[in-house]
Amino acid sequence: MRACRYRRLQGMCALLLCVSLVLHMLVASFILSLYPPSCKSPQPPGCQPYTNLTSTSLTHSERRGAHEEHVEVMDLSSLEALFSHPLYNLHLPPSPDEDWLLKVRTKGSEEQNAAQISNSKEGYDHIDWNSSANTHPSWLQFHLGISRWQLYQHRDDNLPVLLKQIATSRIVSAVQKTGGTQLKLVMTFPNYGQALFKPMKQQRHEETNVNLYYFSDFERHNAEIAAFHLDRILGFRRVPPVVGRLIDVIKEIKDVTTDHKLARTFFNSPVGNTCFYGQCSYYCSTEHAVCGRPQALEGSLAAMLPDLTLAPRRSWKNPWRRSYSRSKLALWENTPTYCNAVKKTPPYDRGTRLVDLIDMTILDFLQSNMDRHHYETFEIFVFGQQDGYFSKAALSVPFLSSRIRRSTLLRLRLLSLPHYRLSDMMRTSLSQDPLFSVAPLLAEPHLSALDRRLATVLKTIQHCLNQQHNDVIYDDIPDYSD
Repeated sequence: MRACRYRRLQGMCALLLCVSLVLHMLVASFILSLYPPSCKSPQPPGCQPYTNLTSTSLTHSERRGAHEEHVEVMDLSSLEALFSHPLYNLHLPPSPDEDWLLKVRTKGSEEQNAAQISNSKEGYDHIDWNSSANTHPSWLQFHLGISRWQLYQHRDDNLPVLLKQIATSRIVSAVQKTGGTQLKLVMTFPNYGQALFKPMKQQRHEETNVNLYYFSDFERHNAEIAAFHLDRILGFRRVPPVVGRLIDVIKEIKDVTTDHKLARTFFNSPVGNTCFYGQCSYYCSTEHAVCGRPQALEGSLAAMLPDLTLAPRRSWKNPWRRSYSRSKLALWENTPTYCNAVKKTPPYDRGTRLVDLIDMTILDFLQSNMDRHHYETFEIFVFGQQDGYFSKAALSVPFLSSRIRRSTLLRLRLLSLPHYRLSDMMRTSLSQDPLFSVAPLLAEPHLSALDRRLATVLKTIQHCLNQQHNDVIYDDIPDYSD
């Protein structure tokens, strides 16, 4: 009797246990349904961390495809309207032969040179060029399009082709560029084109330390890209084409480099990222190493200008350079008549050299570059390039009370209007860069700073005009009516 009662009790306990387990599972399922799932694969792109976006297990095209699914599509109509404005399509007289930097060689010498290159290189495309422009690779068309006045035409069909090739072509060689104070690499492509690579050293949103001197900051890859877009929007076209790219530091640098000094600086960080630091005057050490995540590295690629043997350059001291002293001001900062003295000093006392320099200085001020100590020109005409801070306002930049092109002034006024606001044009233009699919190239505070600086430029020019200085405006477009 007791045994039977005991068996009944065990059966009831087992039944109660099963009921209890079922109730617990129902409660657990209800609670889990109230919370969204965690970011685990597979998930929408917006749920993925940055390290997954740049995983080296994906090709560049796969990464771009993943990002484009969640990137906001920008309206390009306003930028197109700006570039269609008459101020960007001024009728210019034909350029004489001496206004072009390079000329196509004769057929015989061209074919001989091409054969020599083809026979001495492996892993490159076969060269089949002739005097027809249609056979020239995009980088050669870029070089042949450089004139006295600009690096490329306003409506240059070759420009998007060149940028795409730089952003996507296979890299066959990567060596460190000699000279300079910070790490830069020269990348070579199968069609013999080359680009200057500047790696990401800081996150895009990072502010420059306000206590740093202007010559102490890192070069920023996104500032390089932004400088090209800003220069194009201003209508100067004197900054070489620049595009962003994700580089595999092993496959596209370490494995293809012939630079033994560079190769010796590669190492793996404690968290498994591949790093290198190269050799240069500043910031080339393990403390300032450039690292992939774990192998993917952001950077800017700028189309190389023609070789020095073909297009010699000359370096000039910027008359408004800073003192590079922590205690002394530059001469222009405490000499009221300095500008008049510059106007009377060669080479600024003739031609367009002075207004070219003022264009460059306005570009520097808008992008907060305070480190223009020198600028370079080709032997027969002037161009300059540099870029620096984008994140904080410049202190004082000396474009004041000198001389300015009328076309430059009118375009600056145009970019201050609501429909063509400079920050909006930059935001739209930068959205076309491949790295925009990872994150915006410039944060909103950087973009709004451009509008403030532009207002400062226009206010200063107006002050000069109010002083009734007769030589402030250099009228380079006498046939254009406001």
